[in-house]
Amino acid sequence: MFITFEGLDFCGKSTQIEKTKEYLEANHKKVMLIREPGGTEISEKIRELLLDKKNSKMHEKTELLLFYASRVQLLNEKIIPKLNEGYFVLSDRFHDSSTAYQGFGRGIDVNFINELNKFTLSETKPDLTFFIDVPLQTISNRKLKRTIVELDRIEISDIEFYQNVLNGYNEIAKMEKRVVIINGLKSIEEVQAEIQYYIKNHPKYEE
Repeated sequence: MFITFEGLDFCGKSTQIEKTKEYLEANHKKVMLIREPGGTEISEKIRELLLDKKNSKMHEKTELLLFYASRVQLLNEKIIPKLNEGYFVLSDRFHDSSTAYQGFGRGIDVNFINELNKFTLSETKPDLTFFIDVPLQTISNRKLKRTIVELDRIEISDIEFYQNVLNGYNEIAKMEKRVVIINGLKSIEEVQAEIQYYIKNHPKYEE
């Protein structure tokens, strides 16, 4: 299975991905955990460009295309081969992030992003996507606990940007049956139990 985790920055994705990996491995599943952007030598170099605050002049179209360059490399070098080997691939973000962040957040035509998805992803799309939904105020409070040095180029974005991104995720959830919205304000254990429920009951789980 190809399972992706989405949400605003500081929503708690990383914790849930790690716990999901532990759960699957405890059930004798082969698991590969990856992140976006990144995951390969080439993709990690692109990640550095994308997240470095020194690159404040980066155009939104440059940003979009760099994300896809990283994604194509990761998809072909890691994701597809591991899926073919029977692995559960858990990804911290995937193409939905581009729709939400660069489409709704930056204002790039979502129809163009959809065409870019068709060109770059082919038939490889997530079987299941968990959107960890956390209110903007909670995100802002968590962000305030970080120093400016700890924040990357995208994380320093203002509240209006994140509101647009959140709107984007909600639109994606309406359109895609694979997306499961999970209340990120629940306890870590409650969120993980819900994630495990949807994985166990997915038709591809026992394959």
